[in-house]
Amino acid sequence: MKRSRGKSLNQEMNLTNLIDVVFAILIVFLISAPLMSQGIKVELPNAEAPTLEQKKMLKVSITKDEKIYLEDMEVQIDDFNEIFKSLWQDEMPVVINADESVKYGIVMKVVSLAQAAGVKQLGFLTIDKDPKDAKETKSTKGTKGKKK
Repeated sequence: MKRSRGKSLNQEMNLTNLIDVVFAILIVFLISAPLMSQGIKVELPNAEAPTLEQKKMLKVSITKDEKIYLEDMEVQIDDFNEIFKSLWQDEMPVVINADESVKYGIVMKVVSLAQAAGVKQLGFLTIDKDPKDAKETKSTKGTKGKKK
């Protein structure tokens, strides 16, 4: 069979549907990405303290149900020393991020384990008391690793 010579075939690909699908997927990722990057939920206590300059710090979090996290990894109190020493580098400041409802004894146990590992700069994450400037601040008072 011969083709009619009057009409030629359209050899261009229609990309409209492909572009619509790509934009729909892009929108889904833009909406869902911030939801996946949330950290550990902790209710911080209020305090007045100057902000500590931002540099590489090791963050220890204690949730209200008394779970302990090193950065974003949950650890048991028995394994804390071993994992802490593998993550902590000499002279790196450590920030304790404890929920305000956590028992004082648990926070002090974590602080004493950090000091036993050799931490010299230790701070606590708090929320500024001033309501018009309610942002996270970090205490700048460090400990000198006193041992009894």
